[in-house]
Amino acid sequence: MTAPATAPRFDILGIGNAIVDVVAPVGEAFITRHDMRKGSMTLIDAQRAEQIYAAMPPGQESSGGSAANTCAVAAGLGARAAYLGRVADDQLGAVFRHDIAAAGVHFPTPPLVGGAPTARCLILVTPDAQRTMNTYLGACVSFGPDEVDADAVAAASVVYLEGYLFDESAAQAAFRHAAALAHAAGRQVALTLSDSFCVDRHRAAFRALVRSHIDILFANEAELCSLYECSELADALGLARREVALAAVTRSEQGSIVIRGEETAEVPAAPATVIDTTGAGDAYAAGFLTALTAGRSLAACARLGSLAAAEVIGHYGARLLRDLRAEAALD
Repeated sequence: MTAPATAPRFDILGIGNAIVDVVAPVGEAFITRHDMRKGSMTLIDAQRAEQIYAAMPPGQESSGGSAANTCAVAAGLGARAAYLGRVADDQLGAVFRHDIAAAGVHFPTPPLVGGAPTARCLILVTPDAQRTMNTYLGACVSFGPDEVDADAVAAASVVYLEGYLFDESAAQAAFRHAAALAHAAGRQVALTLSDSFCVDRHRAAFRALVRSHIDILFANEAELCSLYECSELADALGLARREVALAAVTRSEQGSIVIRGEETAEVPAAPATVIDTTGAGDAYAAGFLTALTAGRSLAACARLGSLAAAEVIGHYGARLLRDLRAEAALD
């Protein structure tokens, strides 16, 4: 990685699936009746999306997708955030563009004209706060290297890649292209593994990406163990320590572990009343990167990540409802 030529315009540039999130509370019977795997993310087609949407109770709709949530939360914490992701030139695409801009996130990607409609994620939240996600990717699958805005990448301190986008070969090529551009500009590249099932589908490709292109790795315990095919977290952390400069691993109510070289920081979870776990990992990454790009210690990064996650899981939806900027300024 070369030294940066200019000061960054953005702290974080997210690249991911641009999705309109629909979040609604349901009972356990709804999950069973619709033959869903509770707590997972499942890719669905347009017909299945229409069926589930028609059966859902009224929900909260907003711009979403994992990296988009991270960027919106980071902006709410005072970070300068930008985002790249493909929506269609349709009603939901306009909803996404307006919503993410209103959150304070720069969104330069032009809409897809004449192709698949804008993606949507139908998020069912059961009384135990577990979320089951059914995602129709729509226009998201058209994101490839040509959609990587080179100027935006070069202007961001950290380029943050969303693992959910990794299903398509064009998106994998886009990740490698964005990473090369970022490193040529002296910037850092972060990856969130997103989901252990996603890792299972593309383990070899993820491992190659991590070894060759990633500086900062975000994962929960299950995802990291899946990546390295380890039954023990300590073994997976040891392998991650050799492959990336920094890794942050979340462990739900047990907090998080952050490693950088020989340095290790273990930080407890912030107190929380759990209503909906949607976006918890996204918010953690937002807080962590907001603090990291401000030059804070690893422990301070993890604390802000935990604080943001705790706020998000205390209500429906994956965005901040409480202003945490005062807490974000504290070390």
